[in-house]
Amino acid sequence: MTSSAPPREPQAAQLRSGLARYFAATRPAFLTVTLVGCLIGLAAAHRDGVGIEALTALGTVLLALVVHAGVNVINDYHDARNGADAANTRRLFPFTGGSRFIQNGVLSERAVGRYGYLLLGAVVPAGLLLAWQAGAGLLAIGATGLFVGWAYSAPPLALMSRGLGELAITAGWLLVVVGSDYVQRHAFAPLPLAAGLSYALLVANLLFINQFPDHDGDAAAAKRTLVVRLGPQVAKWGYLLIAIFAYGWLVAMVAREVLPQQTAAAAMTLVLSFSAARELLHHAEDPPALAPAIKRTILATNLHGLLLAAALAWGR
Repeated sequence: MTSSAPPREPQAAQLRSGLARYFAATRPAFLTVTLVGCLIGLAAAHRDGVGIEALTALGTVLLALVVHAGVNVINDYHDARNGADAANTRRLFPFTGGSRFIQNGVLSERAVGRYGYLLLGAVVPAGLLLAWQAGAGLLAIGATGLFVGWAYSAPPLALMSRGLGELAITAGWLLVVVGSDYVQRHAFAPLPLAAGLSYALLVANLLFINQFPDHDGDAAAAKRTLVVRLGPQVAKWGYLLIAIFAYGWLVAMVAREVLPQQTAAAAMTLVLSFSAARELLHHAEDPPALAPAIKRTILATNLHGLLLAAALAWGR
């Protein structure tokens, strides 16, 4: 792009190696939410006395990370095609506004599109092999996950542009937890659903708060996210509602003894979530002021998941 781009944004001169460019294009720093989701699923299986197979666990994590990477890349591709990222002048890089690889000339739009779909396609044969070992249910989980990941940003569905992005993200990360459990258990069970929903909702809240700095660019490109549809002053209450639902679900599952009491420790992250909610309520239309709230949301999400996984794995 031009010299007016913020210095932290990727530039072609900084990424001369093709391997480095393609790796960085996946936005690897944000893949931690998928790693943590896998850990919750593995911990749920272990909690129920299932012996963890290290090789299949590693394969599960790697495949989930590649799918997430592919979804990140095709999201950049479709946001370039619809003009949302180009129109986004109020972005908070690296949290919002995409990777900027296309806009800054690091990779061409065509190369990014091919790469994203290549990543999604690459998991199919490995996923089939894993399903052959784990059971047919994994086929349904994997196919649904790939579909949701594609439909999130790709037309004609473009779920995020229809105000359904949060539902897609919640479903996607719940599938990560359930799928990681299924590979070990070889069957469906209620525990990963009960354990994973609060985490998946917090991942959705991360997407949600990122829409506020992107509001103007999304609106200019007719990308009608939930924040665009409701407007920042109404939509800002949605973050608090999602957080209340997430923590309320966790507390309810502990109270009903569906989850062990130790998992209640994950509710401590509500301090971070509610602090971020307070800042969003005050600065919904002031993108630069939202950086601390976004960072707290990232921390709350990852820490919540890690505490859940630890409590499931090692709690009495």
